[in-house]
Amino acid sequence: MNLEELKRRREENILKHKQKKKAYYLKKKHQNIINSNSNKKLSINYDEELFSGDITDFNLKIKDIIRKQKEHITNREDIIMQRFEDYKQKKQEYYEQNKEKRLKYDKEYREKKKDDLKKYRKKYYEKNKEKILARQKENRLKNKEKH
Repeated sequence: MNLEELKRRREENILKHKQKKKAYYLKKKHQNIINSNSNKKLSINYDEELFSGDITDFNLKIKDIIRKQKEHITNREDIIMQRFEDYKQKKQEYYEQNKEKRLKYDKEYREKKKDDLKKYRKKYYEKNKEKILARQKENRLKNKEKH
């Protein structure tokens, strides 16, 4: 193959790719238009819906709406509480299964960070020495008063 043949093939391939790309985007655009039309929310004319009759009809409709909302909330509450309980149970099972791993990891972590923790505690105690001593004095006095 010569250079001209390669250039011609390259141009053909680029054109095919562009056509495929254009067809893909047009298809997606068409799908989006269809989806957006089907997903339009139902608009409610509240004047006709609520205020069409006398006040008793209005009160009944409002009570019906309130009842439906309460029912929905209670249904969701049960589902949410069930999910929460399931999560707690899964978490408990996980901790029971991996108890040894966690204890081992905690021990290794404490050993690794031992010096850093000592420095931090020393620094913290020096910084808050007066507050800590005052709290300890108060606790001692309270304990003496109790006994």
